[in-house]
Amino acid sequence: MIRVLLADDEAMMRAGVRAILVAAPDIEVVAEARDGREALELARAHRPDVVLLDIRMPVLDGLAAAAEFRRVLPEVAVAMLTTFSEDEYIAGALDCGVSGFLLKSGDPHELMTAVRAAHGGASYLSPEIAHWVIQHVRGGRMGRRSTARGRIGVLTPREREVLALVGAGLSNAEIGARLFLVEGTVKTHVSALLSRLGVKNRVQAALLAYEAGLVDSAASGQ
Repeated sequence: MIRVLLADDEAMMRAGVRAILVAAPDIEVVAEARDGREALELARAHRPDVVLLDIRMPVLDGLAAAAEFRRVLPEVAVAMLTTFSEDEYIAGALDCGVSGFLLKSGDPHELMTAVRAAHGGASYLSPEIAHWVIQHVRGGRMGRRSTARGRIGVLTPREREVLALVGAGLSNAEIGARLFLVEGTVKTHVSALLSRLGVKNRVQAALLAYEAGLVDSAASGQ
């Protein structure tokens, strides 16, 4: 079972998200928090696999909580859940090292998809958020292709293969199947390439892979 902690200051929203998640046979909600600080406390007690954080909460908001999770509980995957789609929230969430970013107005099945992706070592962005990211990559706000290609030059050939598949949205298990590697070896390669590239998480690595032009060939299986 995938253990999930849900943090949102609105009781009705927590109830709705919980109802969606518990309908999945492989997901359980182990705790609920009303703010980011309580989420951190409950996470220490319940050790969830994935935390779903609302961005706007009292005491400690989602962005600050995500940064704190990365510092004190890096093994816990974090996804952001919000009604807001302004640029600063998206950029801020990605910079905090989250594994996913979802809009509350999205398809309920996105919640289950995002939780499973985060638990499997992959990333998930709502279609609206993915569109924003792609447009801004194309617009050059997240770096030019030549710069990205220069950055990935520090990687080994195998790490470049893994990075391309991370960029294509594959989980560690799927990457292992594609490259005929055990999942533990994939995790080692992912950790190494994140360190070499100086990025905080798989989302940032995926953006770099896209900008460097690695994703199209990986997605097609070439």
